[in-house]
Amino acid sequence: MPRKKITEKEILSGRNRNHAYHLKYKFCVSGAAETGHCTRGTLEKAEAIGAEIARRGHILVTGATIGVPYFAAKGAKDAGGIVIGISPAASKTAHVKTYHLPLDYHDLIVYTGFDYSGRNLLLTRSADAVITICGRTGTLNEFTIAFEDHKPIGVLEGTGGTADMIRGILENAHRGLGTVVFDDDPSRLLDKVEKLIGEAEAKNGLKGRVL
Repeated sequence: MPRKKITEKEILSGRNRNHAYHLKYKFCVSGAAETGHCTRGTLEKAEAIGAEIARRGHILVTGATIGVPYFAAKGAKDAGGIVIGISPAASKTAHVKTYHLPLDYHDLIVYTGFDYSGRNLLLTRSADAVITICGRTGTLNEFTIAFEDHKPIGVLEGTGGTADMIRGILENAHRGLGTVVFDDDPSRLLDKVEKLIGEAEAKNGLKGRVL
């Protein structure tokens, strides 16, 4: 029996169920590598949010670094999830020996060779949403890139550093809150971010990817 012809309209709309269209959402966890200034329990929350991302069937994307992203990766892998790292280094050797970054708890590491500033752009652009936990200047850089890209962003408040400064920054910047949501609970925060993703896709007619 000849196969049913798939129309371009069906492919673009995502309504063709003969053609697999169940892409997983990619969540970037952005946060402090050095965590001495983060509040107590921040790493546990990062691990919990990584695990929750995995349990919900999403993919975790990190900067392939230590600290908050590392513990998020650990949580996701321990929960059976998929973790992709975006490295500032140009090779595995440079990643380990020059940048002193870890390899474990990741299924795949992409070596960009673009140092931290270039890596930050690729990291946020590769994700469907960004979760901000604690953080320093690099985390703020990732936040502002995602904000300018109108990407859904969830800020885990009560973790210290950048995460607890963002409300004030947005208020003083006079740009509105954009697509940024806040919570101090990892599960509730993910609920809010998933809702933002769903609303954005519905608005753009991308109804094939349903949460």
